[in-house]
Amino acid sequence: MAGTIAPKAGMFEQEKKSALDAISQAQFIAFAPYIFNASVILRDSGILAAVEKSRQEGITLEDVTKGVDMSPYGVRILLEAALGIGLVLRRDDRYYLSKTGHFFLNDAMTKVNTDFMRDVCYEGAKELEKSIQHGKPEGLKYLGDWPTIYQGLSVLPEPAKTSWFNFDHYYSDHTFPEAMPMIFAHEPRKIMDIGANTGKFSLHCLNYNKDVELGLVDLGIQLKVAEQNINDAGFANRVQYHERNVLDKNSELPAGYDIIWMSQFLDCFSDDEIVFILEKCHRALNEGGRIFINELFWDRQKFEASAFALQMTSLYFTTMANGNSQMYDSKVFLQLVDKAGFAIEEQKDNIGQVHTILELKKK
Repeated sequence: MAGTIAPKAGMFEQEKKSALDAISQAQFIAFAPYIFNASVILRDSGILAAVEKSRQEGITLEDVTKGVDMSPYGVRILLEAALGIGLVLRRDDRYYLSKTGHFFLNDAMTKVNTDFMRDVCYEGAKELEKSIQHGKPEGLKYLGDWPTIYQGLSVLPEPAKTSWFNFDHYYSDHTFPEAMPMIFAHEPRKIMDIGANTGKFSLHCLNYNKDVELGLVDLGIQLKVAEQNINDAGFANRVQYHERNVLDKNSELPAGYDIIWMSQFLDCFSDDEIVFILEKCHRALNEGGRIFINELFWDRQKFEASAFALQMTSLYFTTMANGNSQMYDSKVFLQLVDKAGFAIEEQKDNIGQVHTILELKKK
């Protein structure tokens, strides 16, 4: 389907809450720091798991306390908080896991998001206003001394490092199998993977087609990780590595590639920087070549929960990543694509449920 992306209708256009629901949500926001911290402790201490095991008959406060390493007082205040948060229910002094509690405890996406917020974002979140004012990730100092988080990814302190990569890979890896037929329908000889990270996409391509060659573009510290992974997989002879800072005005991207792929990469940059990078791609791309962009747009989501998660992730980019990027509204993003000299050849939403893949060609 060629053309522009139309926004999902209705998701944020009407007030859906009653006044009572609205004031309840306002209180939820007011106590948000305690809600988050209590919920994480309830999960990690085993309290929610103990309640889940007794899902049929419920469990008493005393029995929960016997199974966890916490004082009766601690268990009591946390379970009472869990009632207000909505993680548990109580009938006849017995606790039961709610539907929200079930998903908070067991849903993979929720676990990835929670760990990411706790380990990567929580301390730095208080620097949000300062980050907006200065256009810099003022919260990043809680993890390390780098201008942006990207220089420090391979050396982030634990558990932030594990949680960052789990978060990043969860939202991109499952799109790669769906992307392969779209890309290889053009029979490319050489594919450039910009923002190659650990090399996972490149490995998918190398396994999918026995003849294709890959050129990986990233910062040097990341390319070393990708090179090790690709060498371990036995593909060293089909891969080239191009160390680049894509924002360097004195360097160009390597030429001679039929396809350029960028997955969750351009959301790491500001509006003007996206245009600058795409103009570099325009100069480097072979005539008749294509650019494939794999992105998450908050206005293209099927569910409000997905849109909400992306809107909140924008605040991570502000405080922790680089201070000037976000998860984009597709209307804003497509204006940048047009400004850089590209037209949309095809657009597919709901790739891996939440992604959009754009196929671009030169105007």
